[in-house]
Amino acid sequence: MFYDMPSIYKNAFQFLSSTGQLGDGKSENNQPTETAKNIKDFGMIEVVNSKDPANYIQTINIIGQIEGHGVSSPQTKSTKYEHVIPELIAMEQNPNVKGVLITLNTLGGDVEAGLAIAEMINSLSMPTVSLVLGGSHSIGVPLATASDYAFITPSATMILHPIRMNGLIIGVPQTFDYFKKMQERITDFIVRTSSVKKEVLEGLLQETGDLLNDMGTILIGQEAVDYGLIEEVGGITDALTKLNSMIKEKEKEKEKENKE
Repeated sequence: MFYDMPSIYKNAFQFLSSTGQLGDGKSENNQPTETAKNIKDFGMIEVVNSKDPANYIQTINIIGQIEGHGVSSPQTKSTKYEHVIPELIAMEQNPNVKGVLITLNTLGGDVEAGLAIAEMINSLSMPTVSLVLGGSHSIGVPLATASDYAFITPSATMILHPIRMNGLIIGVPQTFDYFKKMQERITDFIVRTSSVKKEVLEGLLQETGDLLNDMGTILIGQEAVDYGLIEEVGGITDALTKLNSMIKEKEKEKEKENKE
């Protein structure tokens, strides 16, 4: 019935089929429908529909590993840089999009790609709310703080640790200087987009008692709020309620500016 895809998507396809939104996932010429392609490639039913003003809230799902310059193995669940960036640009250009919800359950990944996505989210003109679900680790931390307001579920985790690199490393002073600059970029972004103090964040990064065979800190739910990384503990209802409230405030500000 369904074209070849990871089993994680099949329940979504079955639900959409039962409600008449998808059919069997194939078009008349036996090719995947556009909805089927969107779910497989982007994790969403519809990709920025500019014709339907009812879709005024768009969602970006950041899951698995952040994939940047290198391609992850087929067995690795990943969020692709080349998918997310065009989506964010399309949302920014779409007058019908009033707010963006970012859901996160990521182990981290490519630092350059993660920071690029985070900067894009942070520079959107419409209100943005992020929701950390299972976890937002490593480069997932700045992705969570990039939004205007951030939620974390009570059981979700955030892991902070210094940057790491696999493979051949040249043992020269320039290598260590490069690592230092990369870490400063991440630290500065997190401090700029959250309430955590720089000295507190650096202390969490250098902690040696939390992580096995590594430096860093694991924060669970309320702990992330207590340190100032996340604004509030909550779930999907809280995130959408907050986002709708921010959208209304934004519209009131525009109306006031227009009157003046």
